[in-house]
Amino acid sequence: MPAAAAHSAAVPGLRRNMVTICAMTATIMQALDATIANVALPYMQGSLSASQDQINWVLTSYIVAAAIMTAPVGWIANRFGRKRIFILCSAGFTLASVLCGLAQDITQMVLCRLLQGMFGAALVPLSQAVMLDSYALHERAKAMAIWGMGVMLGPIMGPSLGAWLTESYSWHWVFFVNLPFGLITVIGLMIFMDETRLDTKLQFDWFGFGALAVGIGALQLALDRGEQLDWLESWEITLEFIASAVGFYYFFVHSLTTKRPFVQFAIFKDRNFATALIFMAVIGVVLFSTMALASPLFQNAYGYPILTAGLLLATRGGGTFVAMMMVSRLMTYFEARTLIAVGLSLIAITLYDMTGWTADVSVQTIVINSVLQGYGIGLVFVPMTTAAFMTLPDRLR
Repeated sequence: MPAAAAHSAAVPGLRRNMVTICAMTATIMQALDATIANVALPYMQGSLSASQDQINWVLTSYIVAAAIMTAPVGWIANRFGRKRIFILCSAGFTLASVLCGLAQDITQMVLCRLLQGMFGAALVPLSQAVMLDSYALHERAKAMAIWGMGVMLGPIMGPSLGAWLTESYSWHWVFFVNLPFGLITVIGLMIFMDETRLDTKLQFDWFGFGALAVGIGALQLALDRGEQLDWLESWEITLEFIASAVGFYYFFVHSLTTKRPFVQFAIFKDRNFATALIFMAVIGVVLFSTMALASPLFQNAYGYPILTAGLLLATRGGGTFVAMMMVSRLMTYFEARTLIAVGLSLIAITLYDMTGWTADVSVQTIVINSVLQGYGIGLVFVPMTTAAFMTLPDRLR
């Protein structure tokens, strides 16, 4: 994300440690919420008297709001101050989580999830920028490993924690669980984080943002609701694809012709960043698509209880967590591209192995495959993230 006022030097001592904890809790809070609510949807549907189509908006509203609001995070942080925005978004996300838990009907729930997505969009990019600025250049692999562990704690803890909270207490607690993380983050940031310099001369490209918001929002709606509405057989999906194409068209044409575009395309001239972005997009597709498919596979096809399915899903996150603890040390002995190649190979082999699974596949096979796949993701994630920002100027981060 852009950071005109980024700190070039590392933050020393206790202050850095406390800022790291705050960045981690913010990351965990957002990453946890991306997966924890899924397992509670059937329970919410009955409690809120919602139809299947209505309850799906609990996920769709959050995803669309987060996707749209991620784009302007850099401008907002530079214009109004990174610390101020980080605290505001952490507090807003926490409050929205509590309101989700208190929702009495589906309308209240969807509105609160929209708020949660809007505030949550900033947490991951801001926490990553804070981690990069808090550590010296030679320690950034370590910083990204620590940050990556926070990102992966969501997939590790989310499904199993959500299942346990829902079965032992109620679905409301999948939202209330964010409260302690939010309080730690807000209080810690207020005490220990330094504010960045404000760039009050920054102008916002409203047309560019509006076009991008239409493109992303319409595309996300089409992808999220397409299967349910039979894709292009539905006028809604067709119109959403058309709106998305028009939005992206005007965004790119406008961005290439205006003096101050919403997205600075100069960032893609950095070869390390552009290459890493492509690889991370592929890893993201692998990570979230297989996780989305694995949950119904374990429960519906293999007949595992919800808690067992959650624990099986957590094994992949566990492998990633172990890799991230080791990778900063491994990078002192091996080149980043070697670790990335090994990680991609592990991912490819384990995905190919999954194509041969049948209804009688053993738990041992699932666990071994998931751990190795997660380990491969961890080997790719940290070196790739570190390389992406290694040569990027501070003003473009």
